[in-house]
Amino acid sequence: MAVHILTDSTCDLTGELTERFHVTVLPLFVTLNDAEYRDGVNIHAPDVFRAVEMGAPLPKTAAVPVSDYADCFRSIRENDPEAEIVCIAISAKFSSCYQNACIAAADFAHHVYVVDSMNLSTGIGLVVLEAAELAQEGKTGAEIAEHLQKNVIPYVDASFIVDRLDYLRKGGRCSAVAALGANLLKLKPCIAVKDGAMGVAKKYRGTFVHCVTEYVREQLADRGSIRNKRIFITHAAASEEAVKAAADAIKEAGGFSEVLVTQAGCTISSHCGPNTLGVLFIRNQEEEA
Repeated sequence: MAVHILTDSTCDLTGELTERFHVTVLPLFVTLNDAEYRDGVNIHAPDVFRAVEMGAPLPKTAAVPVSDYADCFRSIRENDPEAEIVCIAISAKFSSCYQNACIAAADFAHHVYVVDSMNLSTGIGLVVLEAAELAQEGKTGAEIAEHLQKNVIPYVDASFIVDRLDYLRKGGRCSAVAALGANLLKLKPCIAVKDGAMGVAKKYRGTFVHCVTEYVREQLADRGSIRNKRIFITHAAASEEAVKAAADAIKEAGGFSEVLVTQAGCTISSHCGPNTLGVLFIRNQEEEA
């Protein structure tokens, strides 16, 4: 029985990765300058940055609608009546994608398993690739969903360091006074995902490249607690120097089978702005006492 892996465009996986792992991606909607687009299809992060720099308000993003999920589920089942589907969504605390997928899945009893990734960006991507590998091993939809919820999702470590605070300020996530103070002090906040929600984990000080190096080293300091399989460097229009600094710090920590570099899509980019960079990986399960 084939198991199809489905996710949404906030996973920030490259086309090469989705093709290699046979993952279907449904786009969120992006409204910019009163025009509606599909994330990663006819609009990309650089388009957002150019528009905002020219004075446009921040875009608004909307979840994958129920109808798109239902159409996709139906198409997969029509082409392969025996197929199961595991649909992995952005955290329910960030978007209604998970809720919409659950509503659509209700018409496909026992054939569609909807999983809340409790994450965003390649924090979702890590979960998706694990699911795809389990599907290739012949696991059932139920087995994959259960494994993700118990052994993968609780251990995903996702965070980003942000260079500019104007996007956070325009989006109402940072006051003008706080943004001004942080800019004057050259503070770069680290935004981390915990329990499916975002919060400021730490503030770094100095140039962005210096802060990236310090941030990555600290994230990987407890190297023994991190799975060796893969790590993502995901960024929104970060400089080559900043990406290289992150890669060098990862190499310094050592031991990863795959170091994957991806660019953030419109959702992350619209909230955090250009020159945002994160390292995302999975930690080992804690041993029971």
